[in-house]
Amino acid sequence: MAELTQEDVQSILKIIDEMGDRDIHLEIGDLKLHVTRGRDAANTVPLPSALAPTAAPARPGETAPPAPRRASSEVPAGHVAVRAPTMGTFYRAASPGARPFVEVGDPVGPADTVCMFEVMKLFSSLKAGVAGAVVAILVANESLVDQDQPLVLIKPD
Repeated sequence: MAELTQEDVQSILKIIDEMGDRDIHLEIGDLKLHVTRGRDAANTVPLPSALAPTAAPARPGETAPPAPRRASSEVPAGHVAVRAPTMGTFYRAASPGARPFVEVGDPVGPADTVCMFEVMKLFSSLKAGVAGAVVAILVANESLVDQDQPLVLIKPD
């Protein structure tokens, strides 16, 4: 693999700066770069447990802080989850500023699009798969998600 030049690095930094508050993934040969900007903790991808920070033990007389919240792949009984087909980016609408495909409470049919999913600039629509009502949108718009992660929760009719 050819090494990156200073011009390459400057171009990459310019792209990251222009992207604003978004997750950016770049792979060039063996180099893998992931940058998250302007996100609060609720919108970031959780760290694997081996890398997650551990809470300091409580001092005498203090209660321990709550454990960090982890993304769960569990779905409540009687519900159906639209899941990420692979690692990628979740979008609630077809384009920036467009109306989201669904909102909580909306009725859906099996063929209704509930979100868009992007992997390496390839976009696909994800369908409800069942008739019912949307009860939760589990992921923030433009979030990086893991394979099989629940995205939208539906209560079947």
